[in-house]
Amino acid sequence: MSRIENHKYTIQEAFQECFYVVPDYQREYVWKDKEVQQLLDDIVEQLDAGSNREYFIGTILVAPTANKGHYEVIDGQQRLTTFFLMLCALRKLFAGVPQQQTIANLISSSFTSNDGESSVCLKLSPRYESAEELMNEVVSTNGDPESVRDRIRTAGITSFGSLDNLLNAYSTLHNYLSDTYKDAAELKKFWGYLANYVVFIQIQTDISSALKIFETINERGVGLNPMDLLKNLLFTHVKQDQFNRLKDDWKKITKPLEKAKEKPLRFLRYFIMANYKIKNDRGDGIVREDEIYDWFVDKDNALICNYGERPFDFVSKIVRNVERHLSFAEGRGPNGSDSLAMQSLKLLCGGGFSLHHVLLLAASDFPKPLFDHFLRQLESFLFYYIFTKTPTKDLERNFSVWADELRVISKIGDSKKQRERLNSFVADRFQKNMAGKERELQDALKRYSLYSMQQYRTRYLLAKLTQHVDMAFKGLKTLGSLEEYTVLEIEHILPNTPKAELRKRFETSAATGSYEEYKVRLGNLTLLEKPINIVAGNDFFALKLAQYRKCKNYLTSSLAELHSVGKNSSINRINGKLKAFDTWNSKNIDERQKLLVALARDTWKISQLEV
Repeated sequence: MSRIENHKYTIQEAFQECFYVVPDYQREYVWKDKEVQQLLDDIVEQLDAGSNREYFIGTILVAPTANKGHYEVIDGQQRLTTFFLMLCALRKLFAGVPQQQTIANLISSSFTSNDGESSVCLKLSPRYESAEELMNEVVSTNGDPESVRDRIRTAGITSFGSLDNLLNAYSTLHNYLSDTYKDAAELKKFWGYLANYVVFIQIQTDISSALKIFETINERGVGLNPMDLLKNLLFTHVKQDQFNRLKDDWKKITKPLEKAKEKPLRFLRYFIMANYKIKNDRGDGIVREDEIYDWFVDKDNALICNYGERPFDFVSKIVRNVERHLSFAEGRGPNGSDSLAMQSLKLLCGGGFSLHHVLLLAASDFPKPLFDHFLRQLESFLFYYIFTKTPTKDLERNFSVWADELRVISKIGDSKKQRERLNSFVADRFQKNMAGKERELQDALKRYSLYSMQQYRTRYLLAKLTQHVDMAFKGLKTLGSLEEYTVLEIEHILPNTPKAELRKRFETSAATGSYEEYKVRLGNLTLLEKPINIVAGNDFFALKLAQYRKCKNYLTSSLAELHSVGKNSSINRINGKLKAFDTWNSKNIDERQKLLVALARDTWKISQLEV
């Protein structure tokens, strides 16, 4: 095997010194919102710890190319690509300040080839189908996610599969950073930590040797499991003839987490905060990843966990929590059964947000009717916080304390008192906080467009509004499955790709705003069955109305016509909150957006249990 070299790089050093090429034979970019969000959360957690300790993200395996400083990426392209897109987002957010140029030099730079020619290229170039072209557009646009998507469409690049993943990752990174760091000084701190303390080991050798190393790594695995320290601690509390039993039981923890691609340390944090009262010098009730082992070996905590006297009971408790944690992640109840309320909550949170599992684990011993009721209230609470883009660290401070209260409620034997206490919890913890976010949510929804958040959340928003209107129309009280709505097409009432005459007519009549702005506004979006959507196409509104009338969902069909039955029927009551339209212009889109914002207040609200 040829010579193998390794070097420790910070993110800034890596993109200063290296040009990375993702060859077309490598796997394309597959990271979803979940993986991108977890990477961001991990970095922010290390930064919030207030230390300058390095955050190690693993190894990157590369092979040198003919040009000095240029490397083919054999292993690690998901991480490198995400960091490159993060640099693109940071460059946009640092517009007009010195950091912008510093970061721009990490995104693209000139180099001298072996022939002495000077060229400029991106510091990371994916070579699989259309990816390099798309990445060049992302870099040259230097805009917000919506502007980048418009540029991609204008360039005629069809985004699908991995290309869609790249655009979604840029959106997630840009929106996360802009929402979390509204203060410029705080964004600079994030950049300072990312540039100087997020590190990896770069291993480089020739291409054939690199591929062999990659094969070996994937066959045998490298490094220690992050839960090994805890497992070893438990080994000190069992007899030697019980070692095999402990090893087998421990696999019931690690194997399911590994299969589900869940981070063991993230789960352990949730497990601790959900099951135990946390005390620390900060007084915030939070256990960070680098504090987990120290928390377990603390004398008082060891007594609370009682793993010294009853290690197998302690392991069994972790196993139960793993099963519940993974069941929640799949949109199921604590025992793995189907749960419409849990499915709806999963559609809101997606794969990237799971902090609420702290509360779900703490409440998982509730009787099923109480747990389902709690889920619906939690969904309304999280809707307010997610759609106002509240940083998760603000929620984390509360969730550990609230988990303590939920565990107390779960142990109340008297059914009436248990319901009373849960009602009080929901009113004090959810309803009051939602009232404090009411104006902020209204402002966010008034400005909401297709790309304000990830598309799955826009689809969730439209699905819940459509379901709410259908239930009101039919006089139903019991929620059904939301999935029958989330499979519908998102219809642009003002077409996404309009005929030239239609665009011209709109822009002539528009009082404010461009066609591109209005076509993605919430007021211009609705859900429609795919066959009807195909027929409706990109036509004028007057011609689309006949198709909207065929839609089985009243929120969409009411655009064309409101039905009236009786004097005080459920249909007439919901009609008071809807409107049919004869024409479609910027004024009507604004009016419908206000209508949907008002409906949201009725859709996501708190209710109380009967006592």
